[in-house]
Amino acid sequence: MVHPEAGNLGGSGYLLARMADGRASVIDYIGTAPGASKPGMFATPQEANLGFKSVAVPGTPAGMGAAHEKFGKLKWRDCLEPAYRLAKDGFPASLRMELILKLQVPVMKRYSEAARLFLHGGEQPLKQGEKLVQPDLAATIRRMQKLGWQEFYTGRTAELIAADMQANGGIITREDLRSYRADVRTPLELLYRGHPVLTTPLSSSGGLTVAVALNVIEQHELPLGREGSARVRHLQIEALRRGFEARRDLVERGALPYDRAIGKDYARQVAADLSLEQATSRPRTAASESPEESADTTHFTIIDAQGNVVTNTYTLSGFYGSQVIAKGTGVLLNNNMSVFSNRPGRANSVAPGKRYASTMSPTLILRPDRTPWVAFGTPGGNTIPSTLFQIVTNLIDFKMSLRDAIEFPRVHYDLQTNRIDAEPAALVYDVADRLEKMGHRVNPRLRSQGDVSAVAIEDNWRVGWADGRRGGVVRGY
Repeated sequence: MVHPEAGNLGGSGYLLARMADGRASVIDYIGTAPGASKPGMFATPQEANLGFKSVAVPGTPAGMGAAHEKFGKLKWRDCLEPAYRLAKDGFPASLRMELILKLQVPVMKRYSEAARLFLHGGEQPLKQGEKLVQPDLAATIRRMQKLGWQEFYTGRTAELIAADMQANGGIITREDLRSYRADVRTPLELLYRGHPVLTTPLSSSGGLTVAVALNVIEQHELPLGREGSARVRHLQIEALRRGFEARRDLVERGALPYDRAIGKDYARQVAADLSLEQATSRPRTAASESPEESADTTHFTIIDAQGNVVTNTYTLSGFYGSQVIAKGTGVLLNNNMSVFSNRPGRANSVAPGKRYASTMSPTLILRPDRTPWVAFGTPGGNTIPSTLFQIVTNLIDFKMSLRDAIEFPRVHYDLQTNRIDAEPAALVYDVADRLEKMGHRVNPRLRSQGDVSAVAIEDNWRVGWADGRRGGVVRGY
């Protein structure tokens, strides 16, 4: 509610829940392509990123509804009451909101409902401390309180969304909304150095990428105290390269069976040519065939007193999504259609009812006795698997505290450019030079990666840490 640029009823995502009794599920509520979708539907990349045609069928209400039905104890109405109050009574805009809105003015001003709410109806963004009151959104939430989450898809809210789409060239219909379902799936589980790791299965491509990378690097010892060394960075990059190649081959090309990709035998096969002295030299085939996924996402993790775990990543895709607020609803809608391939004949090509292959992948590490240890997740688009992979190795291999595991500088292997992207201080001393001598390409442009939110169970305490990269917070109740 207070982070509208990244998470909203009009978005989508994945939720991983594990109850204290051991039950675990992933709720896949990723956006789906409307029934009128087809390859080549976007004349320009901008059309896929902005406006009414860029909106996939939102999954967030169905996802939260499915989680409540499966695991919830409080009344649905009570769960929505804080959000209703924030929408009805308002809250002061943050400095972050002001700064992001200033960047959005050139595009947001074209969309009347969003401009009215966030830009004073023109080109003047809300300033820090100004109250944001959302009466239309409050009315939508109130309807959902009374009629359940289904109201979003079958009631007045659905009617308003479909009408606004029809009036403005969008393609979402009442039937698209009515037919949306959140899928409850079994988590992808792998064993890493004796620790079960639970993450997201397909449709998420992030869990697959993390699984392959962990299975590859598990074949090598990571010496304690050498976490920033050239050897370790080399192994991390080589493992991530194979993870992202598997993602490309499975998700984008449909050329790799999923069950095979997540197995240890596959990892041994693809790591057979991994040298400790040289970067992999096999010819780089075409990289990603899908558009770059936006890094403008949000994440939360919760562990209660009983040991029930929820870790959730969701998004509108870009900041403020499509920039479209469906008239009369207050609901800011996603631009998730931008993540599909607009070209025909690809595994990730846009098609009616299809879910896009997001890298979002909330994750949970268990102790060897299968009790929960650390739950976490992150925004970051294509860098999400790289971040999650390094959190696991930092915690298990390098015995870092939760804080240090998250704050330690990170690297990312970019399959598109076949190069290493590194954060400031990630390649210290002569590490960058040594990696380049090994045959790696190091991007000289340094940039931050991810924004992890995590909670750990340590000796029956709950220990939380919010990444310092974007300014998250930790709260205990």
